[in-house]
Amino acid sequence: MIKNLSILFLLIFLNSCVGSSTSGVFGTGVSVALDPRTLGTQIDDSIMQKNLQARLALLEKSYLVNVSVKVLDGRIFIGGRVDEPEEKLKITKMAWETKGTRSVKNNITIKQKFSFKNTAMDVLISSQLRTALIFNKKVKAANFNIDTVNQVTYIFGIAHSEDEKKEIVQEAKQIVDLKRLVTSILMVSDLSRQKE
Repeated sequence: MIKNLSILFLLIFLNSCVGSSTSGVFGTGVSVALDPRTLGTQIDDSIMQKNLQARLALLEKSYLVNVSVKVLDGRIFIGGRVDEPEEKLKITKMAWETKGTRSVKNNITIKQKFSFKNTAMDVLISSQLRTALIFNKKVKAANFNIDTVNQVTYIFGIAHSEDEKKEIVQEAKQIVDLKRLVTSILMVSDLSRQKE
């Protein structure tokens, strides 16, 4: 019991450090100033994300490092790696049980043997795409998170227009070693509550 409380305290402490930065980043990794969601929606999403992360950490400590959770407008996006298919199903069930969940997209992969080469390739792909988005003037790069696992890149975020969404896909297609692209890009018009 004390061990579980220690993990929960550590999780809350680490997450509070992120929220106090001057850019005001909530759990989704999107800057408050550039985020098209209302402040209330951002706070709701952040609470849902922290809630699910804490429950996952209490279930299995390794999920704190191996599983990433993003929440945008009540939609939960899960990524990372687990050892067994049953774990993936259990995590999906927990996500659906989170209060306020509108949908769950589970992109968790089942672990394979560790390969430094594969891990380095994943980091390189993510870095190349992140850099390309930063330099593309048609894309607000701060609104998107990029994760790459086994040369499959997952992009989560909010686009202001169809053109911005197309630009992101075009930039990703230019990365040589990328095997597959999975986008979970919401349009501002898709959000349940927009800024007035």
